[in-house]
Amino acid sequence: MKDPYRSASSRDPRRLIREKGIYGLKNHELLSLILGKSRKEDVSELSQRIIEHHRCLAVLDNADLEEIMDVFGLSETNAIKILAVFELGRRFYSRDKWVFIRSPGEAYEYLKNMSFLKKEHLRGLYLDARNRVIRDEIIAIGTLTSSLIHPREVFRPAVEVGAVGIILAHNHPSGDPSPSKEDIEATQNLVKASKIMNIDLLDHIIVGLGSYSSLKEKGIVK
Repeated sequence: MKDPYRSASSRDPRRLIREKGIYGLKNHELLSLILGKSRKEDVSELSQRIIEHHRCLAVLDNADLEEIMDVFGLSETNAIKILAVFELGRRFYSRDKWVFIRSPGEAYEYLKNMSFLKKEHLRGLYLDARNRVIRDEIIAIGTLTSSLIHPREVFRPAVEVGAVGIILAHNHPSGDPSPSKEDIEATQNLVKASKIMNIDLLDHIIVGLGSYSSLKEKGIVK
């Protein structure tokens, strides 16, 4: 009878690590190590399906918790493991690489992966006096309205890290980056709050599919 806890030895990533080192493993074999053992199905085959479905790791990196759980029937625990590993990799990769943003185009280049997100995400980039990103934070997730975007949540991280400027960004899952009436109203409210806080709201970037809108360029952020 097949042992549900083990794959064939030729596909056993633990054995491959001992024989060849971690660099000898394929992407799906690395993923199977993260997921661990399962009584229900061959974890190696599940990992291969996940990698093949997303085609490339960059797309999997942008998948959200619900998508990973729904598409592959993973438990919340395993889906969170996948998200955590990608986030650790992203933070390690960028740990010694300061990002400087001096224009809407540079902001979009930094933020354009948000176009893959299935839900609206409000994100804050907190800059020092050299226009260097010193904090990058997801502020809210879901349909964004002026009533949901509270200035306190936007400006608190700036106070914590001593930022002098903020670039806000959110994505439109429709792919159209045109600002809505709610986007404009929420931004105008935040501009007023920025004057009180003495922290510049430098721009609000709306990320679409392959394009963006800058509310600074449109004269809404002044």
